[in-house]
Amino acid sequence: MSGLIGKKIGMTSLFDANGAMVACTVIEATPNVVSQVKTLEKDGYEAVQLAYGERREKNTPAAALGHFKKAGTTPKVKTHEFKEFARDMKLGGMVGVDLFAEGSFVTVTGNSKGKGFQGVVKRHGFSGVGEASHGQHDRSRAPGSLGGSSYPSRVFKGLRMAGRTGGNKVTTENLQVVKVDVEKNLLLLKGTVPGPKGSIVIIWK
Repeated sequence: MSGLIGKKIGMTSLFDANGAMVACTVIEATPNVVSQVKTLEKDGYEAVQLAYGERREKNTPAAALGHFKKAGTTPKVKTHEFKEFARDMKLGGMVGVDLFAEGSFVTVTGNSKGKGFQGVVKRHGFSGVGEASHGQHDRSRAPGSLGGSSYPSRVFKGLRMAGRTGGNKVTTENLQVVKVDVEKNLLLLKGTVPGPKGSIVIIWK
């Protein structure tokens, strides 16, 4: 499956052919470098490893420096493998946004926004306990009972409680490619893409 590594820039809106306003996510996907080509004979499977984003040499491990030097490119921030790539790629080759066509559909994977430690109302959508009257005090956002006292005398695993929210790997499917700007290396996708501005995302064809 072919794809690219890109960076989420933000959101904007465009007018479609019918004059309706369409909310779009802007993704910058500067040409990815083919940092490794895996073959069935050598690696046991076929895949193309792409690399994205510039990285300073002093902050790059020695093994990674040698890996990118072999591909004839500078150190990169992110690498990702794509199996069954649509094109025949060679080591050190480049892949740009022209891989996608306007009107086609893609799948995007990224890390959602981290929201820190949150209560059950925000984390799981609990409605809270009762009304804010008759002596409820500060219990309106409380989770309620966690379990029986004498039996089972414990809290079952998987019980929805407060905890860290967000920062998870999220995949959004069937996003339509509204516009492809080859000169500026930009992709405009209809709808929202997981992650904050500036985060790295994987776009699957």
